[in-house]
Amino acid sequence: MHDSSTVPEALATDLLPSEQLALDVAPLGPVEAAEALLAWDDDLVFDTLRRLNPVFVGDILPELPRERRDRILARGPSPITRQWALNQGYEEDTVGRLLEPAVAAFEPEATVAQVTERLREIVRRYLVTYIYVTDAEGRLSGVVTMRDLLFSDEHVRMDALMLREVFALHPTMPVMEAMRAVVHRHYPVYPVTDDDGRLVGTVRGRVLFEAQAIEIGAQAGRMVGVDREERISTPWLRSLVFRHPWLQLNLLTAFVAAAVVGVFQDTLDQMVVLALFLPVLAGQSGNTGCQALAVTLRGMTLGELDGGAGRRLVTKEALLGCVNGVLVGVTAGVGMYLVATSQANPAALGLAGIVALAMTASCVVSGVAGAMIPLTLKRIGADPATASSIFLTTATDVASMGLFLGMATLLLF
Repeated sequence: MHDSSTVPEALATDLLPSEQLALDVAPLGPVEAAEALLAWDDDLVFDTLRRLNPVFVGDILPELPRERRDRILARGPSPITRQWALNQGYEEDTVGRLLEPAVAAFEPEATVAQVTERLREIVRRYLVTYIYVTDAEGRLSGVVTMRDLLFSDEHVRMDALMLREVFALHPTMPVMEAMRAVVHRHYPVYPVTDDDGRLVGTVRGRVLFEAQAIEIGAQAGRMVGVDREERISTPWLRSLVFRHPWLQLNLLTAFVAAAVVGVFQDTLDQMVVLALFLPVLAGQSGNTGCQALAVTLRGMTLGELDGGAGRRLVTKEALLGCVNGVLVGVTAGVGMYLVATSQANPAALGLAGIVALAMTASCVVSGVAGAMIPLTLKRIGADPATASSIFLTTATDVASMGLFLGMATLLLF
């Protein structure tokens, strides 16, 4: 174990050792970060954890050996370590996971002189931005700014000095919803209260925005089955464990699409030219669905799908799919006509029409699926981004190939 009194070459910068170590472990996954921290002494590890986003701290602590974790937590002030433990009781991606202790909370009758005297000890161990005024039950009554505290007479009480209209977040509020609530406020710190108005902690604006950035960054990976914990530095074996189950699911859904093609095997045997255009339809309809999926997930992130917006979105994507399908369908139909004519196929004109119709219909289905899949996942309580593209690919492949081969079978044979 390294001695924190000696700054190694890796940490030999103008930054404090804990600041540099925090920068080093922040890009790592929880398991890799825990392993990296094990090489340093308990005091340095605790100071490093204090500099990380509370969400990340909550992910790292369970990965540390229990004995070592207990020793590290024993090094820090109990309000911080107790808050870290309480944060684990809240759902992921909620404000409760981001909480820091509200150490500067005072009773309404406390005077400026009394608060100032007590703050002298508090600020040695904690960063204090606002003074919170709470009643005997711990309910938040008001907030006092440092400026008001500094320029007020020492005999003034907190209840005479405080701002009574206090904006507060709720610990069970999703981070995304909290972001929308604070986006125009730009306060450095926000109080967090429970259903009874009791002050349960605070969350820094920087931490809130950082958590949202992490969530947005993980969204693209979850669409294709990449776990949010996986980073560039994650060992390949652990990445395999994260990714492989989703690839097995993707293979299973691919079998469904293959089964649809198998139903029309006789049709393909009699007219091989149809096989040339299967990937054309699958690719075009898949791209249409991905566009709808991207817009839907963005709307969820920005909170634009409240009320009846979801129904309007599905209608819009169906219309866009139809118009886009007609336009690309005409081009694809011309391509089919030229290919079939070059092969002296007597059904060239009919094949061109089938391609155009199938392209239009599959683009409509894909657009609707791109909007409906994340909306459905959200309604059943699942993560809307989780492997959405895998389910979407199945829907678009089945729709495009099934419609194309089905129409060919009905109209030409």
